[in-house]
Amino acid sequence: MDKKQVSTAAVRKENEKKKEYLESYLGHVRRIHRINEEIREIRSMKAFMSVKNDGMPHGSGQGDLSGYAAKLDSLERNLIQERYNRIKTYQDIAARIEKLSGENEKDVLFYRYVKGLDWWEIAEKVRYSERQVHRFHGKALADFQLPQKIKDVIECQ
Repeated sequence: MDKKQVSTAAVRKENEKKKEYLESYLGHVRRIHRINEEIREIRSMKAFMSVKNDGMPHGSGQGDLSGYAAKLDSLERNLIQERYNRIKTYQDIAARIEKLSGENEKDVLFYRYVKGLDWWEIAEKVRYSERQVHRFHGKALADFQLPQKIKDVIECQ
């Protein structure tokens, strides 16, 4: 490989890390939705638990509700942690996007990685062609600064 190929490969690798970092916000959003659905499912199962004549709740062969309560508690703790992670990630990504010089680049990264829009939807919003949106995206990625801890990981690889 010549120097140009090595340089291109390094840029590609760094851009992939930048995309992965930017996509982490939507990962938190998806996990929050999934945890909320799990909580709803667990709570709906509680409705099917029966009460025997001894006055104690029973269901599906369980002697008490401790398993239900433990699972629900665990999910609720995970939800709180995931919401916190989402907020911290959003704050960091939004601040890094705001540091970009061009408004079009800011818009493209925000709509793609925070709102989760498809390329054609972004093109509609910013009133440019999809091709131009991809150009803005490339420029935005080139100018986007990763957190130092992530840069250190890339350089070590």
